[in-house]
Amino acid sequence: MTEAVEYDVVVLGAGPVGENVADRARAAGLSVAVVESELVGGECSYWACIPSKALLRPAIARAEARRVPGLSESARGPLDAAAVLAHRDYFTAHWKDDGQVGWLEGIGAVLHRGHGRLDGPKRVTVTDSDGAERVLTARHAVAVCTGSRAVLPGLPGIDGAGAWTSREATSSPTVPARLVVVGGGVVGMEMATAWRALGSEVTVLIRGGGPLPRLEPFAGELVTEALTEAGATVRTGVSVAAVERDGASGPVTAVLGDGERIEADEILFATGRAPRTDDLGLKTVGLEPGSWLTVDDTCLVEGSDWLYAVGDVNHRALLTHQGKYQARMAGAAIAARAKGAAVSASDAWSAHTATADHAAVPQVIFTDPEIAAVGLSLAEAEAAGHRVRAVDFDLSGVSGAALYADGYRGRARMVVDLDREILRGVTLAGPGVGELLHSATVAVVGEVPIDRLWHAVPSFPTISEIWLRLLETYRDQ
Repeated sequence: MTEAVEYDVVVLGAGPVGENVADRARAAGLSVAVVESELVGGECSYWACIPSKALLRPAIARAEARRVPGLSESARGPLDAAAVLAHRDYFTAHWKDDGQVGWLEGIGAVLHRGHGRLDGPKRVTVTDSDGAERVLTARHAVAVCTGSRAVLPGLPGIDGAGAWTSREATSSPTVPARLVVVGGGVVGMEMATAWRALGSEVTVLIRGGGPLPRLEPFAGELVTEALTEAGATVRTGVSVAAVERDGASGPVTAVLGDGERIEADEILFATGRAPRTDDLGLKTVGLEPGSWLTVDDTCLVEGSDWLYAVGDVNHRALLTHQGKYQARMAGAAIAARAKGAAVSASDAWSAHTATADHAAVPQVIFTDPEIAAVGLSLAEAEAAGHRVRAVDFDLSGVSGAALYADGYRGRARMVVDLDREILRGVTLAGPGVGELLHSATVAVVGEVPIDRLWHAVPSFPTISEIWLRLLETYRDQ
């Protein structure tokens, strides 16, 4: 019989979310086991945020340099693709996790390599690569931090076509001569931007009416315009009906719904994600395998007093920074409950509840131009029943933007709650706007009254002067 090893907390998944849960629990003096079947550091470190931004940074820097007098001509040449890929490999530590393992061990957590499955309440069975099993039990909590995975659609021919998901798109060792990108969400737009800049002939196929459909319409319009000018083809209102691959390494063909055929060297499907909960033993605790896990604001699974689901698996906000935020709240809640403290999910703004997931989620999309948004779009605010007004301003009319680049193109919108005179959301589109997002986030999360924002004076001449222009526009409407 396998002997069970007991810990205060068992964490399933050693990505950024699991690491933060473990860190908070250890800081509170709890013993912690972390179970990981792949690389410590997770999706973000090796196949998502880090490698994608390493690929995108040279593309964006060159695009911006081409708009600066005195520099534009010297930035006309192609990117050094080999150097960009090597830079990407450096930031992923060449897909080795020694450094992250060292950090985890440094906080005093115990790492168990293998696939972890729930085996009843507060019990986890870990199976290693040799098939050996260990049983871990938790005195206080098990935290599911296994994240999400890319989903390929069930199209004819796709199983043998070697189609890319986000993992292959961020880790490819070579630049495909021709790349078809299926999907107009964040992954599709970012990867279209990166690989087009690296020399791929890129065709983007979007089933709906335009890219980035969850954001303000102007965001997708500006990104489409820039991609088209960069030489990519963006097509909307089209769907892929089948995929064909000529041999193991031959060209791939996307067969559209109307029978049109588009040939490429690789095809990326950026068409959705699913929770990594299908082989997690959820049935042993009365939950549905493969499901998203519903939680309260402390990330405690509905109906449980010991099982937490943190990050992508709870489907609240599929973003690394939001998952880490949830992890800090959940870790604090686990520690408080372990010490006998009462923790309520209704304790808004407390150190134990993840309230920002509801209406104040910030996100930067690293395309050209950058898109930065927090809170509700105009359509979302109206659908939620708020009486709101959209206040728009062309960023090219801001002195800092004109100095930032010749022909600066961008737009800003704030969504004002007319009853409360606060901001429900802000969206910015333009070069360099990602660094403006936190000021918008503070304004939305802090529910700063419009009449107080007048006294937050932006420095001249910076792009942040957009705040003054938006306030003036609101006053004059």
